[in-house]
Amino acid sequence: QRLLQDARIIRHRGKIEAAINNARCATELIENEGSLESFFWGYAPAAEHVPGSMTLSDESTRLSKDLKKRGWRFVGPTTMFALMQASGMVNDHANDCVIRPRVAAAITGRPRTHSAA
Repeated sequence: QRLLQDARIIRHRGKIEAAINNARCATELIENEGSLESFFWGYAPAAEHVPGSMTLSDESTRLSKDLKKRGWRFVGPTTMFALMQASGMVNDHANDCVIRPRVAAAITGRPRTHSAA
């Protein structure tokens, strides 16, 4: 109830409850999987995406379904693809972007344990 009155955050009851729920789910996931980083990176796509061409992928859909099975909320495939972009799991920088090679180098060698269909 207090959070619904806080003007500094999005005041949507469902999202507030989901954030609290997802924090609990994250703690459980860490206990079961070792870390959030290794779990999420396990869903990183094996191939590069065409720059700026997608809003979701097979991997983001699988990640979304897995998290939902684990009780997470507000984790749809488009949201998970945005997470993958923001965390560098998906390199969709333009081909001539100076950052593209840096992201490609950072991705190289990361295990992708959940990427297969």
